[in-house]
Amino acid sequence: MLKQCLLVLLAASLITIAVPFAAAQSNDNPPNNQQAPPPDNGRWHHGPPDPAQRTQELTKQLKLTSDQQTKVQDILQSEHSQMENLRQDNSLSQQDRHGKMMEIHKSTDTQIRALLDSTQQKKWDEMQAKREQWGQGHRHGPPDGGDQPGPPPQQ
Repeated sequence: MLKQCLLVLLAASLITIAVPFAAAQSNDNPPNNQQAPPPDNGRWHHGPPDPAQRTQELTKQLKLTSDQQTKVQDILQSEHSQMENLRQDNSLSQQDRHGKMMEIHKSTDTQIRALLDSTQQKKWDEMQAKREQWGQGHRHGPPDGGDQPGPPPQQ
């Protein structure tokens, strides 16, 4: 069971880290330098969301208490800062940078999960499993995105 949870967290980390890299390599810009309208209620999804925004989303999904919200936001802010520092570190190879990003994300996931009660942990694990399933479907799809469905709706 522990190995399965760790594999789910690792897969979720890979997905979270791979999305910005895939988006950066996309050449889907419309002609004449016109930008398409932002998806999903006007928000762009290039790069990690704001820690406060992520905390709000997790609060809705997991019904976090105010104490949990404060701690989760601190953890997410720390992750955000570490990721930004890592992105600016040009001394690392892309592979090393990717490995360190995965470690940071895994640590964040572990810290957040430790704050949750058993009911919240069950929901957290379900969320991670859905994220992994979504990522597997997209990793094995056509390289141009094809007719793949979007991410699962947030609950």
